[in-house]
Amino acid sequence: MDSSTGTTVGSVVRAGDRYRGKQGLDYTPGQNAQTVDALTRLGHDRARGRIQAHVHERHESAFYFVSGDEAELWAGKELQHHAIAHAGDYLYIPARVAHMAVNHTPTPAIFVGARSDPNEQESVVLRPDLDARVP
Repeated sequence: MDSSTGTTVGSVVRAGDRYRGKQGLDYTPGQNAQTVDALTRLGHDRARGRIQAHVHERHESAFYFVSGDEAELWAGKELQHHAIAHAGDYLYIPARVAHMAVNHTPTPAIFVGARSDPNEQESVVLRPDLDARVP
């Protein structure tokens, strides 16, 4: 049984209102702390946009790149690791790993994400000291 909903069967959870997270990414929430004990949502990385460098202190994140041209993932203590993702790729970010994403293309990047903490914005720690490390 799901402890937050009290249900033992599947259910439909309506998408919530779009919001901008602390790190600068626009989100449309699905499951979250108010609906189930996990978090899934649709993320929108604006065309020619970037999110701020940050760390998730208490949760890991996994994303599926649904559509868009490409997105750059920078990760590591000094954002020294760089990878380019394309539609159809998966991204994984462990807890306590600094990271940021950049979209240099004219096409928005759309991701479906899942996190191990339904209150994920509470454990986001911005790292403005790292923002300038990424072109």
